[in-house]
Amino acid sequence: MDDTLAVSLSDRIAQNLRELRAARGLSLDELATQCGVSRSMISLIERGESSPTAVVLEKLATGLGVALASLFEAPGAEAAPVSRLADQLLWRDPASGYVRRNVSPPSFASPIQIVEVAFPAGARVSYETAARTPRVHQQVWVLEGSIAIALGDERHRLNAGDCLAMVLDRPMSYHNPTRKPARYAVVITTETAPWR
Repeated sequence: MDDTLAVSLSDRIAQNLRELRAARGLSLDELATQCGVSRSMISLIERGESSPTAVVLEKLATGLGVALASLFEAPGAEAAPVSRLADQLLWRDPASGYVRRNVSPPSFASPIQIVEVAFPAGARVSYETAARTPRVHQQVWVLEGSIAIALGDERHRLNAGDCLAMVLDRPMSYHNPTRKPARYAVVITTETAPWR
């Protein structure tokens, strides 16, 4: 990934985090309490002085009540129904090395988001996901390779072509137990009304 793009994306994450926190009227301390990320780490991210991991970004998004993709969107971007490959953002997790590509059109009003992940051999990412309101549903479709997903006490091994549906309401982890990279798509949707 181009270092210029990485800097630009870091600045974008910083700006979005500041704006989302301000829009909710949260102080650094209040957001830190809500999401379990230290006040000093949030401050460093907001100033663009830290490259947060996927785990930290997920905690921040959960604490702010937004989808993770919201932290990557261009502020004031015009909503368009088409997302061209050349315009889709790539972000590399500094901890695991996985590369996330936001496939869905940014800023387009839709309850569905699609993300593609290139997952290195041996990589592991664990999230302390908890129940959210409204509920968030996710499906993981393996395009190449193999991954292992732990969702609470459940364990799933997925190979190319396999798809796992889940609700994001428990701790979860992704692991590539093989010596080859894997690639998978994640489709995320948020409930707009309670299930009956």
